[in-house]
Amino acid sequence: MSIVAEAPNYLQVFPDGSVKRFAPEVAPTSEESSGGYKSKDVIIDPPKAITGRIFLPDIPGPCTSSLPVLVYFHGGGFSIGSTTWLGYHHFLGDFAVVSHSIVLSVDYRLAPEHRLPIAYDDCYSSLEWLCSQVSNEPWLKQADISRVFLSGDSAGGNIVHQVAIKAMRKETLRVKVKGLLLIHTFFGSEERTEKERADGATGYVAMNDMFWKLSIPDGSNRDYFGCNFEKQEVSEAKWREFPAVMVYVAGLDFLKERGVMYAKFLQRKEVKRVKLVETENKSHVFHVFHPKSEATCSLQRQMSEFMKNN
Repeated sequence: MSIVAEAPNYLQVFPDGSVKRFAPEVAPTSEESSGGYKSKDVIIDPPKAITGRIFLPDIPGPCTSSLPVLVYFHGGGFSIGSTTWLGYHHFLGDFAVVSHSIVLSVDYRLAPEHRLPIAYDDCYSSLEWLCSQVSNEPWLKQADISRVFLSGDSAGGNIVHQVAIKAMRKETLRVKVKGLLLIHTFFGSEERTEKERADGATGYVAMNDMFWKLSIPDGSNRDYFGCNFEKQEVSEAKWREFPAVMVYVAGLDFLKERGVMYAKFLQRKEVKRVKLVETENKSHVFHVFHPKSEATCSLQRQMSEFMKNN
């Protein structure tokens, strides 16, 4: 059977709409402490098959202090990826230790079987689940839902933006989102950027376009609000209520330009606190491919510091 879309070693899409995914090495959970934390999988929404993985750091002494919560959304062009992947497991487990925070990493439904905005809705439901389970789930008994942070890489960073907007509009949500940490975030538009028009960009542009074609609703283009953040309908007053934002970019990442544009957009909208941080000489989602590297450790420290200050 012919292939209509492909991300080599990760994804194949066939003319009949069927999809074949190739998962890299996955990590098992361990409810016994290992490396300073323990982990377990939870079911967020059984009918929709939305799941999550909780990382709980070892805290010496009596478990009386409250801990901030980081809710993380993995990347993969909305079409691949899982919190079970080895790189995510190590990165988030180690981050729980560094930041003394509880981490909830979410597995949402993937495109093209489940096109946007389904990923946004699935990930927002993780916040509602957090509210409903904080008194029932033993691993969340120290969770401070007045100090929740949203983070994600690539498409997951895009999801962070959308979930934050939805949470801001939902006045009944008991979770308080204090800050956003977007890593190498995935945005786009019909209008090409300077970098996307440059010589040598064709392969990168084609791959990004493929993921957008697989994920946005049928009949939409790259000016869909989930792709082009400038098309989002948010009032000027609401932008000023937006949480503090850290935008992380990597010097060798083709998506760096879009991340810089996003940070400048938020600054123009008068979002109160926006900071752009670049990791030089590193590629897209290096923290997933090299979760134990010094650059990743530095990223974890920067993220932890941001959470402490917000």
